[in-house]
Amino acid sequence: MGRVVLVTGISRDIGRRFARAAAGDPSIERVIGVDVVPPRGDIGDVSFVRADIRNPVIAKVLAKEDVDTVVHMSVIATPGSAGGRGTMKELNVIGSMQLLAACQKSSTVERLVVKSTTTVYGSSPRDPAMFSEDMGPKRLPSSGYAKDVYEIEGYVRGFARRRPDVRVTMIRAANVIGPLVSSPLTNYFRLPVVPRVLGFDPRLQFLHEDDLLRVLRHAVTSGTPGTFNVAGDGVLTLSQAVRRLGKPSVAMPRFAVSRLGAAMRQARVSDFSPEQLGFLTYGRGVDTTRMRSQLEFEPRFTTAEAFADFCRELVPGELEGAGRA
Repeated sequence: MGRVVLVTGISRDIGRRFARAAAGDPSIERVIGVDVVPPRGDIGDVSFVRADIRNPVIAKVLAKEDVDTVVHMSVIATPGSAGGRGTMKELNVIGSMQLLAACQKSSTVERLVVKSTTTVYGSSPRDPAMFSEDMGPKRLPSSGYAKDVYEIEGYVRGFARRRPDVRVTMIRAANVIGPLVSSPLTNYFRLPVVPRVLGFDPRLQFLHEDDLLRVLRHAVTSGTPGTFNVAGDGVLTLSQAVRRLGKPSVAMPRFAVSRLGAAMRQARVSDFSPEQLGFLTYGRGVDTTRMRSQLEFEPRFTTAEAFADFCRELVPGELEGAGRA
């Protein structure tokens, strides 16, 4: 008998795509997708259950379906998509707490895979060249998505201590990019003129959307416990990325970029958050040694190749020099 996998956040594209890919794995018997609204698009052999993970009823779903593996993918990065910051925090933090409480009480759950993000490290002028998994942010996040993720990771570590029999895998994914990804960062790169912070050229790391699906599937089937940074090899500077886009850019003082971001949020052009402004000022680098040595995973796309694939969706044909520095 194969594994019975429950996937949260299936109404969003990446959750739906992962659930469908997992359902095609021969080592997985069934996949149950959970969300408050039905997914748009084909989910193949995935069974959809309408449920809110903020409600204790999620424990009944785990028991009824004999779930042995939970993949938590319903952490929201943008308040606009959730209906406001208050709702976003409730969905992210309260929802994760209720899901973990249900997993703690479950007699069938053996594995928990949590999709986290390298945003948890923050971005500041005091950052190391590369963050390892044992490091924390140099400045604790005070609001937004980064604060939610920081709190959620704390709850996940608490769960792992209380249920040492459950294999807990936390995937800290670098900024996910690709032709089908819609996120604050990809929306930023889709702007007709790309604003940059004057005097800064941050280092960027990317993870291709296909590699995100692959690493989550690998975590489910391998059951390797631990926390892992996952990113494509190498880095790009923001100036290199903008050149490869073939778009004009304008360097502005940080306060001006911040005001522009606030205006874009109000106009719903882009969810330009304070943590994104920090990332586009100071950048971030993560060490992926543990990803290879312990998780035994190798991304197929480097950072440059992932960005090149994203660029091809924006510009007809292959961008000249997209694979070079």
